[in-house]
Amino acid sequence: MSHDELRGRVALVTGAGSGIGRASALGFARRGASVVAADIDADGATETAGLIEAGGGHAEARRVDVADEEQVRDLVRGTAARHGRLDYAHNNAGVSGAASPVAAMRKQDWDRTIAVNLTSVFLCLRFELELMAEQGHGAVVNTASVAGITGNASLGDYAASKAGVVALTKVAAIEHAPYGIRVNAVAPGFTATGMTSASMVDNPEWAEAALAAEPVGRAASPEEIAEAAVWLCSDAASYVVGHVLVVDGGLTVGRRPPDAPAVTVDRRA
Repeated sequence: MSHDELRGRVALVTGAGSGIGRASALGFARRGASVVAADIDADGATETAGLIEAGGGHAEARRVDVADEEQVRDLVRGTAARHGRLDYAHNNAGVSGAASPVAAMRKQDWDRTIAVNLTSVFLCLRFELELMAEQGHGAVVNTASVAGITGNASLGDYAASKAGVVALTKVAAIEHAPYGIRVNAVAPGFTATGMTSASMVDNPEWAEAALAAEPVGRAASPEEIAEAAVWLCSDAASYVVGHVLVVDGGLTVGRRPPDAPAVTVDRRA
C-alpha cells in the first residue's frame, strides 16, 4: 500500500493506547487516514494520537469503555459527526483472561473477559455497521486470536471470547457484504505486547510453552499484526470477506522442531 492510499478517509481503532492497537492506529495514519484512537487508558490513547500528530498525521484521542453500550454508541456516532464519515474500524480492545482451568475459574473473571473481548466487539459492530450501511461502504477488522481457533489450556475464558469473535465476524460479514461493507478478522499468535508481558508474569509456564512451540522461534511484533489488520481494511483486500487471517508464525500449522535453532530478525534490512 502507498503512503497516501487512505488519504481523506477516517479510521477508528479501539485499544489504541498500546500494543497492536497503537501499531494499527499508526499504520492507518502512515497511509493518510485520519485516526480516532480510543482506549480506556486515556493517557495511552493521547500518547498514540500525539505520535501520529508528531509524524504529520491527523488524530484524536477518546477514552471509552468498550464494554459500555452508551459509550460505544457515543464513540462511533461522535466520530461520524466530527469527521462526516467512518471508513474503517479496527475493533481491537481486549484483555488476556484469568489464566485459570475451567473448573477453577471464577464467574466474575469469565464475565469480565467476555464483556471486554466479545461483547465489546458486538457493541462496536452494532453501531459501526449501522453507520456504514447508511454510507454504503466501509471495512471492519476484529482482533480474534489463534486461541479462538485451537484453544489454550488455562485460558478458557479468553479462548471462548475469541472463538466468539471469529463466529461473530463471519455472521456480520454475511449480513453486510450486500451493503458494500467488508467484515474480517485477524488472529494473532504469540505477540510481544504489554498485555502479553503481564500474562507471562502471571503464567510463565504458558509463555515458555508458547514461545517453544512457535515454528519461527520468536514472538510477533505488534506492527506485524497491525499491518495485516490495515491491509484487510484497505482496497487491496476488496474481495476478502468474512475471512480470519491467521498471523501466527506457523503456530497453527505445526509445532517447532525441538532441535531447531533460535531465530533472530534484523529489522533494519
